[in-house]
Amino acid sequence: MDNTRVFRMPFASVYPHYVNKVERKGRTKEELHTVITWLTGYTEKGLAKVIADKTDFETFFAKAPKMNPNVGLITGVICGYRVEDIEDPLMQQIRYLDKLVDELAKGRKIEKILRK
Repeated sequence: MDNTRVFRMPFASVYPHYVNKVERKGRTKEELHTVITWLTGYTEKGLAKVIADKTDFETFFAKAPKMNPNVGLITGVICGYRVEDIEDPLMQQIRYLDKLVDELAKGRKIEKILRK
């Protein structure tokens, strides 16, 4: 499957959808940032720059300061695929983020989302 279109999609174009999704379910943008920061190591300033620069997903993850070493603990189904079985490393990282946003929107406790 060719995922080039997804990889080239600006993170900034998807970010508002993440915010809307979590806020509709009573969660906050700050909680979303906590989840993104946990996964990628971006700071608030770094995240703001990525959004302002319209960085694509490929670059977003390639330049992530430090992917969390516990990403392997993220399991389950997102968009019909088990995240732990996705073979393409970049697509797997994108789906990890989707899974965490989904868990946040579903009301899961932040400690559980962050795999503490």
